[in-house]
Amino acid sequence: MGESRVTNREAVQHEESPQELPLKSTLESLLFVADEPIQMDRLVALLETSLDEIEEALSELAQEYAQRGVRLQRKAEWVQMVTAPEAAAVVRRFLGLEASSKLSPAALETLAIVAYRQPITRAQVESIRGVNSDSVLRTLINHGLVEEQGRLERAGRPIVFGVTFEFLQQFGIASLNQLPPLEDWEAQGEEAVQARATRL
Repeated sequence: MGESRVTNREAVQHEESPQELPLKSTLESLLFVADEPIQMDRLVALLETSLDEIEEALSELAQEYAQRGVRLQRKAEWVQMVTAPEAAAVVRRFLGLEASSKLSPAALETLAIVAYRQPITRAQVESIRGVNSDSVLRTLINHGLVEEQGRLERAGRPIVFGVTFEFLQQFGIASLNQLPPLEDWEAQGEEAVQARATRL
């Protein structure tokens, strides 16, 4: 009788305790609640698993999200869950966001240089463009498309720039590996690139 009560009590406790989720599901929960990109090393530590297992789970999630309303974006060792770029217009309306102001041809040119040559210094951008680029870089930073990514270990320790997660989202790509060949970017022309640059 006593043994039976112990067994029943243990069964009830087992039923009340939360069941452990598969790694992929737990990873999805973390990405869902995070309000900013998460570094891979932090995921490894939080989930007490290997980087290879995290990469495999992320790959599976990315495949599952391909036909859904969310996507995974990767930038170096950082990952983030975002809304699908195809849903940008309706999400923008839901959030009551105004359309982004258009970028000038100079800003688009500079953005392309940073995207394809990052990490890159202001002097290197200006060497390619042939003109001062201070103001246009500030514009891109204010739009959340470009950010400072550190300094070079050389005389003057110049700042290096790169694109942001917002850049990936506005251009509807999951990672920098999906950037089109530079020739394709140039062939699209200002109007096509501008249209992509003003999405959510």
